[in-house]
Amino acid sequence: MKSELTTVQNQLAALKNTWGCDRRTFLSRALALGFGAAAFTYSSMAFASPRKGGTLRIATTGGATVDSFDPHVFIYTYHITLAMTGMYDRLIDVDLSGAPAPMLAESWSTSEDGLVWRFKLRKGVLFQSGRALTAEDVVASYRYVTAEESKYSEPRQILSSVKDVKADGDTVVFELSSADSDLPLKLSHHALMVAPADMGKDGWGKPGNGTGPYVLNTFEPGVKISLTKNPHYYRDDDGFFDAVEIMNVPDTAARISALQAGDVDFISNVEPKLADRLKTAPRVELIEAKGLQHYTMPMNTTVAPYDNVDVRLAVKYAIKREEMLQKILNGYGYIGNDHPIGKNQQFFNTDLPQREYDPEKARFHLKKAGHDRLPVELFTADAAFTGAIDSAILFAESAASAGIDVKVTRVPDDGYWADTWRQKPFIFGYWSGRMTADWMFNTAFVSTSTWNEAYWTKERFDNILAEARGEPDTDKRREMYWELQEITRDDGGVPVPLFASHLHAASDKLGHNEFRGAYGLDNISMLRTTWFKE
Repeated sequence: MKSELTTVQNQLAALKNTWGCDRRTFLSRALALGFGAAAFTYSSMAFASPRKGGTLRIATTGGATVDSFDPHVFIYTYHITLAMTGMYDRLIDVDLSGAPAPMLAESWSTSEDGLVWRFKLRKGVLFQSGRALTAEDVVASYRYVTAEESKYSEPRQILSSVKDVKADGDTVVFELSSADSDLPLKLSHHALMVAPADMGKDGWGKPGNGTGPYVLNTFEPGVKISLTKNPHYYRDDDGFFDAVEIMNVPDTAARISALQAGDVDFISNVEPKLADRLKTAPRVELIEAKGLQHYTMPMNTTVAPYDNVDVRLAVKYAIKREEMLQKILNGYGYIGNDHPIGKNQQFFNTDLPQREYDPEKARFHLKKAGHDRLPVELFTADAAFTGAIDSAILFAESAASAGIDVKVTRVPDDGYWADTWRQKPFIFGYWSGRMTADWMFNTAFVSTSTWNEAYWTKERFDNILAEARGEPDTDKRREMYWELQEITRDDGGVPVPLFASHLHAASDKLGHNEFRGAYGLDNISMLRTTWFKE
């Protein structure tokens, strides 16, 4: 009985911590879940009460003069994506527990065979122009963002199992070629925004064409984006500001100075080495969200010596992960276990032993591969991630004691992802992670993926992954994803030494609940989930 009570408390706590969940929403959703009104009171749980009003000023990074709101040429950097997620909605959101939550869709269901999903739209949703949202708008938006002529391929990849999307009254129907239990979570991705069906490609970003809490006011590509409150917004539990200003400030020191001077209220991309300074600064709060972004050391498994699994294992045992965590991330993150699934994800394998630095085991595997010592060349640049060069030097030092002689070759930052990533046999890489295990494995590890950075092929891995996607039984799926993590860890060509926290900083006047960490900026939704305390 005690465990059942704890489960109920956890469910209610997760419900309450869903962004923007006020007293009325909390009680109505709790009753819908079958919890009696007297079971747990809203006031018994710690919860911040948002205040409406004010202008939020943000200094972030990634802006460019070529920025566009058109999804066909959209560059998904913090600067412009943050504005887009304030202006546009998606069918699905994600709550603090990582579960799908209603956005434009109020409910959803799937057929018994998992090949048909139905998403029922909320009533009363208006575009900023005043026109009502329809299922046809959702269908047209999805067809536009997944069009073959789009330069941005991720929407097509996300919806690769979708055969057709159509409207049925107030319901959007997805017909799948193969079952996909993670479809609701995938529909939460910020690339899958909804706009009017009759808008045309030139309408993206223009005032009136979104259903989100804010309307575009001014747009200076690469410089500044300003938004104002949407008078037709259908919710009163998010989007609390009267206006928002998003400024592109590439220089870290300039962002920090602007925050401390009170010129902005929030900054993104705090470097780990500077985080402690902000922790002790007056009137400033450091915001850390442990999430899914991780650093990788891909080896091309189709070429020697990395085509030998014992060489790959030797490299993995030669990494001082804790040293990297402290010296590169200043402790802001956690060590990885040579697979891409984060600790806070649903199917994280909690039974898999953590791989530690072990030079003796490294030498054992080198000897099995026929090497007394092994010379390798590691190509990298800080374009891979901040601190990549220093990480390479640390690895070279630890690997020497394990029988691996590492030559660190520094390549240009410019063109790193075109000329070095997946081009050189041993490199450093970076991933922001994906919401689900299936999504991440299909993006970067399945043999057919164009982003398989190790060129790794494992038939059993591919077969289990395909089967797991459509498995309706949660316990069976867990077993499958646990095995996939073990296969990746022990056979794959991608050491994952670190998971890095998202680090931001804010004025202590800014209120917020816990930041979600799948992506930075509270899953790039902070325009909806923060407010001024006074």
